[in-house]
This record gives sequence, structure tokens and C-alpha cells, in this order.
Amino acid sequence: MTLPSFRERLTLLLLALLPFHAFLVTVLTQAIAGPSHAPVAVLAIWKEAVLVVILAIAFAELTKKRTMPVADTFDCIILGLVFVALALRITNDQSLTMFAFGFKYDLFPLVAFLLLRRVDWSDWCKTLLPKMMIAVGCIVAAYGIIAEFLPLRFFVWLGYSDLHSLYVANGPLAAFQELEGGMLRRAQSFMSGPNQLGLWLLIPLGLLLDQYNSKKMFTGKLVAIGTLLLVALVLSFSRAAWIAAAVMMIVPFVRSTNVLHRKKLYIAILGFLACFGIAVALMFPSVFLRFQSSSDHIRKPVEAIRLMMDHPLGLGLGTAGPVSNRFSDTCVKLPKEADWSWAKDRQDLCVFVDGTQVQPQSRTCACPLLTENWYLQIGVELGVIGFVLYLTLTLLILKRLWKSKDSSVLLSFLGLSIAALFLHAFEDSAVSYTLWVMLASAFATLDPCQPKSSRSQGPSSSSTSADSTRI
Repeated sequence: MTLPSFRERLTLLLLALLPFHAFLVTVLTQAIAGPSHAPVAVLAIWKEAVLVVILAIAFAELTKKRTMPVADTFDCIILGLVFVALALRITNDQSLTMFAFGFKYDLFPLVAFLLLRRVDWSDWCKTLLPKMMIAVGCIVAAYGIIAEFLPLRFFVWLGYSDLHSLYVANGPLAAFQELEGGMLRRAQSFMSGPNQLGLWLLIPLGLLLDQYNSKKMFTGKLVAIGTLLLVALVLSFSRAAWIAAAVMMIVPFVRSTNVLHRKKLYIAILGFLACFGIAVALMFPSVFLRFQSSSDHIRKPVEAIRLMMDHPLGLGLGTAGPVSNRFSDTCVKLPKEADWSWAKDRQDLCVFVDGTQVQPQSRTCACPLLTENWYLQIGVELGVIGFVLYLTLTLLILKRLWKSKDSSVLLSFLGLSIAALFLHAFEDSAVSYTLWVMLASAFATLDPCQPKSSRSQGPSSSSTSADSTRI
């Protein structure tokens, strides 16, 4: 087996297993360390270890090429982000552990994209990848729907926490989250949370919509798979994912050249989305009227902008977003006159009622710095320069994909880029690694800075024209 073939097979295996990461780590931690134990670190970093091996193989392939690739705008932006992060690490005397975690979340996927877009990807791999992701999406969606009806004791038996709706840094994962008021359970399937499920499902949904775009027709198989993915996505009650999915469903028809066909489908899709929104709003008003969540989506971005103004050079990697959860207290914020007696026997929880800390009384809690916006998170961590660089990178990638005649990654990247306006959309490794690796394989045939070379037709052959490779 050649190095490129081994790299492609390992990449496919990694992307297929990523959505099962949280579930597998939870179950294996229960088996190894017992109940009520935080995820075992060795188990948690398996995905980074595999990706490092893939990158090492890609680097070895590049060293064998006679012509060194020339840096372009994408490379310069990514290297600029890395430079800003390193400069802040030196000047702020930041904790190496916090910096490492921040680099893993924010920049490691970009570095992988920078390297993997330079190597060749076979037609065999690029054809199998979307089919595999859609198949995995069906499994994840089906389990997410089934898990809605399973009792909490089943999840505790698997190794999940006996608390729901809370992330505790030094404890096991919560099995599910409930909407405010506890009326509805939010599906999270094998993922670490319902938002993570909703965001990851945008990837197979985008690939499925591309299948329609290439065939220009609905088939029974496409409709069945699409319905399954959409039902699971709806049950995640992730409003950011809903908005992104709605845009993704409209875009293929915007790009359609048949005007009459486009107008009819516009009416059908907009009608469906309007009916869906009205039905959910009438039957489950708490889905949209989540006071605490909705207020956070307004308040926290404003606080992030204020922080950017106060610290225009940035606070350093890991100071905001998902990493801050690891280095902060677990805070529970409740509305005025809420009953918090259930938390009195859990002194590891910091409880706030109407903004006032009521537990514990012995110390002042340090809550995570969450921006509810991925771009503002980058701005808080890497300053105005990092914010502008990351936003520019996103827009340039979207422009490049939009101009290409056919890109299977466009819809997924567009959806997640929209969701990032409301959530820390790229915090989950299953989302970020999958998306940036898929982008790398798509960009491999678009880069003018990469010399044209032969691409293998399958895992063991080695000749085909670059012009025949579909992105």
C-alpha cells in the first residue's frame, strides 16, 4: 500500500469515527475508571493523534515532490493567525496548557487544511467520502431520534452524568439537555451536546443537497435520507442549525440556471419553512421564547465586542470559548425566584439567581467567557487583527467555492459559517476536523500554487488527469 493510499484510508476512518467520539470516550471511561469520572485524557486525544499521523504522512509526500508549493492568500492568512497567537503567548506570559488547548480548537484544523490541500486526493477517495458521510449521518440521526425515548438511568449505566443540561469540566458528560422549563428533551445522539449534533448534521445535509444539485431531481432515497437528517436536526432544537439549514436548502436553487424551476422551488421551500416555523411556535412556544438562552445570544456578543475594544490586541488563545469552560467554574444561571434547592448538595456548582451568586458562599466564582459567536471568540482571543484575518479567510473560501461550477463542500461550509454567527460552531472536533479536511481535498484541485500532477483512480492505482477530479 502506498503512502497516499494509506493516508486516504486513515482519513476516511477518522472522519467516520469522529461523530462517535463523545459516546465512545464516555463508555470506555466508565469501563476503565468507573462511574462519575472525567473522560480519560488518553482516550480523549485519540483523534488528534490520528490527525497528526495523517499530517505527517502528507508532509512526507510533499518532501518527495521536486517542486515546492508556493504560498498563496489562504496560507498567508493562516500563518498570520498563528503568528498573532504566538506573539500573544510570549507577550502575555500565558499558560502553556491554556495556549495548547486554544491552539487545538482554533488553529489546528486550519493548519491541517494548509497542509492537506497540498497533497493529491484520488477520485476513489473523493467519491467515497460524501457517500460515507451521508451513511454515517443516517446512523447518527437515527440514534438521536431513538435516544429521545430512552430513560436517564440507561445513560447513567453507559457512563453519562446523572445531571442533565450541565457541562462539568471534571465530571462525565451529560446525556442530554432540556429546554428551559424542562418541557422538551433536546436530541444529542452520540455527540457531546444538542448544538453539536445540529451543527454536525449540516455536513451530511449539505452533501445530500449537493446530490440533488447534481441530479436535478428528487428520488425516494434522497427524500428518505433527507427526512431522517432533518427530523434529527429539528429535535436538536438548535435554532442556529435551523437557520443554517434553511439557507442551505435555498442556495442550490439560487444557483440553478432554470428560472421557472427555481421560482417554483423557492415557493415550495419558503412555504414549507414558514409552515414549520408557525407550527413549532404554536405547539412549542418555549422553543423560540427561551428567555435565558435568547438573552445570552444578545448580551454575550455585546460583551465580547466591548472586550475587543478594551483589549484590541487580544487576550490570547484559550481565554474565551470552549477552552474557558475547562479552566473555569461550572456556573448555573437561573431567573429570579427560581428554585435552586436541587443544587445544594453539589457544592462544585456555582449557582446564580437573577445575577447574584447564591452558591458557594465561601468564594467568588469565575465563570467561562463565552461569546455565542465564533468570530467574536477569535476576536477576543487574537484581537482585532485575528478577527479580521479569520473573517477574511471565511469570506475568501466562500467566494472561491461559490465561483466553482460544482462544489460539494460549499453548502456545508456556508451553513456552518452562518451558524458561527450564533454559536461556537467550530468548537467540536467532529465538525471542525471533518469540514476542514473536506475543504482541503476540494481545494487540492483548485490551487494554482500547486503544480498539476497525476491523481490515483483508486486506492492502489496512480494515474488520472487533474481536470477530471470533481470538487
